[in-house]
Amino acid sequence: MPANTTAPSPKKKGRRARLLVLVLVLALVAGVGYGTYWSISTVRASFPQTSGTIELDGLKGKVEVKRDDHGIPQLYADTDEDLFRAQGFVQAQDRFWEMDVRRHMTAGRLSEMFGSGQVETDAFLRTLGWRRVAQQEYDTKLSAETKKYLQAYADGVNAYLKGRSAEELSVEYAALAFTNDYKPEAWTPVDSVAWLKAMAWDLRGNMQEEIDRSLLTSRLSEEQINDLYPAYPYDRNKPIVAEGGIDPATGRFDPAAKPSDLNDGGDGSGANGNGTGTGNGAESPAGATQGLNSQLSALSDTLDAIPALLGPSGNGIGSNSWVVAGRYTTTNQPLLANDPHLAPQLPSLWYQMGLHCRTVSAACKYDVAGYTFSGTPGVIIGHNQDIAWGFTNLGADVTDLYLEKLSGDNYQVGARERKLTTRTEVIKVAGGADKKITVRSTGHGPLVSDRSSELEKVGEKAPVSNAAPDRGSGYAVALQWTALQPGNSMDAVFELDRAKDFKSFRKASRKFEVPSQNLVYADTKGNIGYQAPGRIPIRALGDGSTPAPGWDPKFKWTGYIPFDELPYEYNPDRGYIVTANQSVVDAEKYPYLITKDYGYGARSQRINDLIESKIQGGGKISTEDMRTMQMDNSSEIAKLLTPYLLKIDISDPYVREAQKLLEGWDYTQEPDSGAAAYFNVVWRNVLKLAFGNKLPKELRVEDECLNVRRADSTAPDDDLDERVRECGRRDGDTAQPDGGDRWYEVVRRILKDENNEWWSSPKRRTEPATETRDELLGRAMDDARWELTAELGKDASSWSWGRLHQLTLKNQTLGTEGPGFLQFVLNRGPWNLGGGEAAVNATGWNAASGYGVVWVPSMRMVLNVGDWDKSRWINLTGASGHAYNAHYTDQTDKWANGDLLDWAYGEQAVSAKTVDTLTLTPKGAAAG
Repeated sequence: MPANTTAPSPKKKGRRARLLVLVLVLALVAGVGYGTYWSISTVRASFPQTSGTIELDGLKGKVEVKRDDHGIPQLYADTDEDLFRAQGFVQAQDRFWEMDVRRHMTAGRLSEMFGSGQVETDAFLRTLGWRRVAQQEYDTKLSAETKKYLQAYADGVNAYLKGRSAEELSVEYAALAFTNDYKPEAWTPVDSVAWLKAMAWDLRGNMQEEIDRSLLTSRLSEEQINDLYPAYPYDRNKPIVAEGGIDPATGRFDPAAKPSDLNDGGDGSGANGNGTGTGNGAESPAGATQGLNSQLSALSDTLDAIPALLGPSGNGIGSNSWVVAGRYTTTNQPLLANDPHLAPQLPSLWYQMGLHCRTVSAACKYDVAGYTFSGTPGVIIGHNQDIAWGFTNLGADVTDLYLEKLSGDNYQVGARERKLTTRTEVIKVAGGADKKITVRSTGHGPLVSDRSSELEKVGEKAPVSNAAPDRGSGYAVALQWTALQPGNSMDAVFELDRAKDFKSFRKASRKFEVPSQNLVYADTKGNIGYQAPGRIPIRALGDGSTPAPGWDPKFKWTGYIPFDELPYEYNPDRGYIVTANQSVVDAEKYPYLITKDYGYGARSQRINDLIESKIQGGGKISTEDMRTMQMDNSSEIAKLLTPYLLKIDISDPYVREAQKLLEGWDYTQEPDSGAAAYFNVVWRNVLKLAFGNKLPKELRVEDECLNVRRADSTAPDDDLDERVRECGRRDGDTAQPDGGDRWYEVVRRILKDENNEWWSSPKRRTEPATETRDELLGRAMDDARWELTAELGKDASSWSWGRLHQLTLKNQTLGTEGPGFLQFVLNRGPWNLGGGEAAVNATGWNAASGYGVVWVPSMRMVLNVGDWDKSRWINLTGASGHAYNAHYTDQTDKWANGDLLDWAYGEQAVSAKTVDTLTLTPKGAAAG
């Protein structure tokens, strides 16, 4: 719920908007100090024209843009090219600043807009070469039809840009003009393709875990590290695909077949589960990474910031999606729900839109609606007249870090040396001199270590096995990543949009190579399905859990899992399919490594349980039931831990007052729940005492300092005089322990062991050390009481989870790094939210750094298959990217409350909801 729970009336809302525009004008005049006069018309100059007629170059016929009262556009055209040209124009109307920043990010050109502060970011992005790969895809991989659509879209964007001044594009350009003479350039088809690389980066898999495992070796033993990365609990949390396997006779995945015992491409022991150890065989690089602490920490810092505009990567980046067959629904047709979890952004990552051919034919093939990316043609998630689909992150391990032995311009492979490939990149800097960099690559990929001064000597102090080459001045680090190879994902978008059945859906999925996603499916004939697509590497040796020795050819990628052998389901007997970033398939029954770092299934099993309870109770699931499930706030860790907390004998009356909040609590994390507030603060302190304070500084949250035992000390462990001050270095969004469902599993496994070594914590000046579970839990409850007293007040009855767990929406450029007055102008919030980490209503927070919301359900939809006009949807913000436009955040209050908007799809339903119609006509055509 919003922090201010009183919703304004439409009249008050309009007056408030006018007042806010006046504030914006005054802030710009007062804050910029350039003596330039800003009028209200200046601020409103970029608001889009939504009615009347506009002539558009290149159109063959008339296109209608019908917007509802939330500004969501539905487009109607007679040809594909007209449809996508109009899509480009309309998205540029609402979101061009966002689109422009995105393309500069993907190209490593942010410095051209924002100056020298972005040079390091640009250098890293140039090293990865997203834009270069996108250009290669466009030149060599994409179909002629896809290129035609991309060009039409680009033409539409450029038609909008033509002749418009900075202030007519957005208020951000007007503000930028005070310090920069930047002018937007024409949009190109490759700008659209490159955005898929940014999404692939955000959903890239386990690179952070790969680094973290290596960093942990400086302070923890292998056994302790294994404690922190337990095996996936298949006995408790179901994988997505519960049945089937690769048929030995056909070599294809068969949902009805018995799991194959073949181990082709795998390690023969179910290595794709969350296992233990380094998994890299006799020549394990674990020793070679033990001394990389400062170097890998620097790389981690760089990864946190690239791309900074997408927010935290890895932790919490997931999604929920599930589909229920018609025999279990009130509609007698499938129902499909989806809510991808991403970093909160303003405007939202998603843009709602309908793309309709007036008559579906060979000349005009699309009648599709759903969620799009501004800057990319087509619909990413949604439905057409025949099928519906949703996405969640599969989490496949598609990246590997390789230690590389360099000698001058060469790198070692086996007993031989090979020449590094190099290229020069020039970074143009607004208000400064150009910056020239050299990008070096091995056969594995670019040397990401070149982008950090600390990483220039990677491995300088690392102990290595006898098989490793002489380190010289250290090892470099190369990145191999599937998205750095050209692919066909853009083709897949258009094929999904016009798929008619499960066969054509799978055909489209085959081309969806990066990012690797779980795809759920339903159609109007009553079928439901699932497909795991993606380019997932096969490793000759090793499991991708730690950096591999690049000089050893045995650790190379030998190919990719064939699409026909990737798991899928079609009309499973249980009647539903749930994907929420859990294991795709039982690791012991599948021969290929997908990843060792799935989510641990807390959310997915909760959804399974909610569906099962409804079915087993004899009820049927409605659209409203699906919405209610999306807002489920139940805490799985609270169910596990609270009974133990209630058994602690608390003598302090103030702490006892807090403990009483947990009595009778149903474990739901509503915004007004005092019990949820207290439990989550206790949980954070349990994690800190049991684990966080024992981690190396490279994983702990920045600027949080501890007194740690001196490395050379021989004094007793409890000698406080033998301790030194050590401060954490990790960004708050990615620090550990983050409190996610991996940590649920870690705690679950030791909870009954009262004397486990993890329960120990050092003495304080006025408190003895803890040695047992109950002693540590008691200390955490004490600490939580006083933390909440400081945060929310002494009266425990006044505490609420939402006051701690707040969401502030920030403009992803000037709203985070710009002057204070611009942040005030562009940002919105806070909202007090329920839900939490690993809940179905996944309003994520990082327990290492605090309680603020760092990732969210970025949208929610429930599709009523076949009766499409009864579907419902919501976006995190609104259709507009223009501050103070009525549709800037007009969906956020409803989103926070768990409400959904009606989703009109059919032409009659769309017309009934239309409040503005803009007609785009060919150049020179008569208006009307």
